[in-house]
Amino acid sequence: MKSVIQRVKQAELTVEGELISRIGRGLVVFFGVGKGDQEESCSQMAKKIANMRIFEDENGKMNLSVKDVGGEILFVSQFTLYGDTSRGNRPSFTMAESPDRANALYQRAALELRSLGVPVKEGVFGADMQISQLNDGPVTIIHEI
Repeated sequence: MKSVIQRVKQAELTVEGELISRIGRGLVVFFGVGKGDQEESCSQMAKKIANMRIFEDENGKMNLSVKDVGGEILFVSQFTLYGDTSRGNRPSFTMAESPDRANALYQRAALELRSLGVPVKEGVFGADMQISQLNDGPVTIIHEI
């Protein structure tokens, strides 16, 4: 399981020109599920994301979490995090989980995040999504379980 976590001032996600989700200050999280990933990893990933201290405190130190600042999460399924280009220029996605299983774990991870008190907005699993975001910092963290 992999996540790319970006601190943002705002973000929005559209599908076919229709606004699906919008957040203010918070995190955009691109979430990928690899073959064999287990449900218990969803809880571990959610706890890490919700408690990751990447927002600045009053002293300018990255010491606050998205929960601490009252932020939101835009949670986006991203199988391409498992793209492998080690054998050429066209990515292979053989290490990505099957869509049905990946969607189940994506939904579970979103539920786990919500259970930790973080407002979560989602993308549309498997859709061609357009995301615009105003990165803050920028701060980008890659986390893998």
